[in-house]
Amino acid sequence: MLKFTKMHGIGNDYIYFDCTKDDIKNPEALAIKLSDRRCGVGSDGIILVRPSKIADFRMSMFNADGSEARMCGNGIRCVGKFVYDKALTDKTYVEIETLGGIQKLDLNVVNGKVQTVKVNVGKVVLEGSKIPTTLDMARIINHPLTVLGEQYRINCILIGNHHCVVYVDDLETLDLEKIGPAFEHHEIFPDRINTEFVKIIDNKVFEMRVWERGSGETWACGTGACAVAVAGVLNGHAPYNERIKVKLKGGDLFIIYMEDGTVYMEGAAQTVFEGWVEGNIVK
Repeated sequence: MLKFTKMHGIGNDYIYFDCTKDDIKNPEALAIKLSDRRCGVGSDGIILVRPSKIADFRMSMFNADGSEARMCGNGIRCVGKFVYDKALTDKTYVEIETLGGIQKLDLNVVNGKVQTVKVNVGKVVLEGSKIPTTLDMARIINHPLTVLGEQYRINCILIGNHHCVVYVDDLETLDLEKIGPAFEHHEIFPDRINTEFVKIIDNKVFEMRVWERGSGETWACGTGACAVAVAGVLNGHAPYNERIKVKLKGGDLFIIYMEDGTVYMEGAAQTVFEGWVEGNIVK
């Protein structure tokens, strides 16, 4: 039996496992089984907290379809809470290794428990081939793209994960179940893409809905919110070096995009419940 903790960052929920001593066999299949909201625990995926040779811990994340993700902004905040609240560390500043690089976390502890986490997400990558896309461009900002017969202006950004940010007038009537997969599987994205559909509220506030690669629509996406803030600055809708609010279905995140290209994200991390499931470990 495997002990798990279900956690969420503003509604973006994952199932967490302590793999610092024993690892889990075939986490891809476990992610598919447990993420199902009718026959499983229900989540956007699973996250394994593993040992690291170059950081305090290593985070491995698997989407609801079993595919492995580079990083997750909401997920990594919960990793910070997980390792502190479970007494795996007593440090309030921790470094987490991910496929998207080493992330630096500043934990805000209240009454012995982590409440919010500020993440140094790292520096933005804008070069088209590195995101990756098939567009050989130094940066893809406000670039035209036809999807399902309609033209959109896309902004492609790699910040932990790869994202495509699109501005729309109305989020409420947006048929995300139709348009989301069309962006995710578009031919210019060889590794698929996470897509944020964004409404501009004012010069420091954006509202978004997200279609995540491998998971579909989720309540929140931390690196997606970072991408929205970066796109906002690069399109002249928001300032550098100042706190930007990104409103998601599950709540608000606060992002700062520095002039040197570094992005900071701050938001809540919460535990939902704990339990046990059947699974296999690797000694």
